[in-house]
Amino acid sequence: MRNYLVEGGSATGKTSVCHELRRRGFHAINGDTDLAYQGDPETGEPLDGPGSHWHHIWPVDRVRALAGDGTEPATFFCGGSRNHARFIDVFDEVFVLDVDLATLERRLDARPDEFGATGEERELVVRLHLTGEGLPDPATRIDAARPLHVVVDEILMRVSGDDNLDGFAGAAGRVDLDD
Repeated sequence: MRNYLVEGGSATGKTSVCHELRRRGFHAINGDTDLAYQGDPETGEPLDGPGSHWHHIWPVDRVRALAGDGTEPATFFCGGSRNHARFIDVFDEVFVLDVDLATLERRLDARPDEFGATGEERELVVRLHLTGEGLPDPATRIDAARPLHVVVDEILMRVSGDDNLDGFAGAAGRVDLDD
């Protein structure tokens, strides 16, 4: 059983990668919709009030339980969390999706109802993009400005050499550029 984290800043494609992994038959968890809540990154205590990028966290015990489940040969956790340092040790590899600034701005323009839509949020997204602040390190960087199938192919090629996944990629989805 292997666990992989697919992280990245806003609008880098984490949700799209999650959907594509699922489409190909892989076990993928969308951290933003399946796990995330507003809480204190240190204590995990839920917080009331308006949402904040700095308090977008995942429940540590639940992440650890899902990672230790053992019913799937591999699980991909896709999304961002401000408390990833509290459970990063459960991942066999961490991927960080990265895009150039022009691609980021184009993607933000295309999603007017999501985080990064307001002027203040957009400034934060761009600043975080430029600094890399809050992203896991070390991590394998993936150029996510490319077509989605190429991005997912690269992630799968990088994990296909994993001895515990022999045959898994072939059973669940092809790993080639024609997919």
